[in-house]
Amino acid sequence: MKTLQQQARQAGVLYFVLGLIAPIGLMFVPSEIVVYGNAAATADNIRQSGELLHLGIAADLAHQVIVIFLVLALYRLFKPVSVMLSRQLVILGALVSVPIVFINTLNYIAALTLAGGADFLSVFSQSELDALAYLFMRLHSRGITVASVFWGLWLFPFGLLVIRSGFIPRVFGYLLMVAGFGYLANATATLVLPQLSPFVSKFAMLLYTGEVPIIFWLLIRGARGPAAATPASTA
Repeated sequence: MKTLQQQARQAGVLYFVLGLIAPIGLMFVPSEIVVYGNAAATADNIRQSGELLHLGIAADLAHQVIVIFLVLALYRLFKPVSVMLSRQLVILGALVSVPIVFINTLNYIAALTLAGGADFLSVFSQSELDALAYLFMRLHSRGITVASVFWGLWLFPFGLLVIRSGFIPRVFGYLLMVAGFGYLANATATLVLPQLSPFVSKFAMLLYTGEVPIIFWLLIRGARGPAAATPASTA
């Protein structure tokens, strides 16, 4: 049976790999392909950089698979602290958000198909195909925003579990909840109050960094204290 320390570090490894892969599909690929307000230029980028968009699809799918295993690892780690909060962590961290992101990947696939100009799309003009490809790229972005609501919500039970655990510094729990607030604020502004989105997003980016310290703590230090060397189920 794994010790608390081993389980914490396993979660840290998964969290670290997630942090490396997730930005590829969520940030890098859209920044290289989407030209905001210009459907023709965006469609041209898709046609010229189809491999890049395929990379974005692979990254989206891969990082969500990692999310599943990460959330399960955290559930096993924190279940002795609070079963109720651990279940909330699983529901908000994986059961809801993962299907949203998986389905949202279809928007990338649709954009690739439309920009590729398959024969069955010949009933549409080139400008219409470009506009539709651009639309699906933007829908992917909005789908990520919807998923980020749950990326914010799951950090609250996660933060409370850290605070109550006794084997991870409490400050990391508070930082997780700060990051959770950032995700929720940015998603709310983007989806409900778009006029405030440019202002809110600047501050939200700063709040997101509250999620980073726990990644490196779990990866490097794992758990601390006398309970760290004991089996996780009895810690």
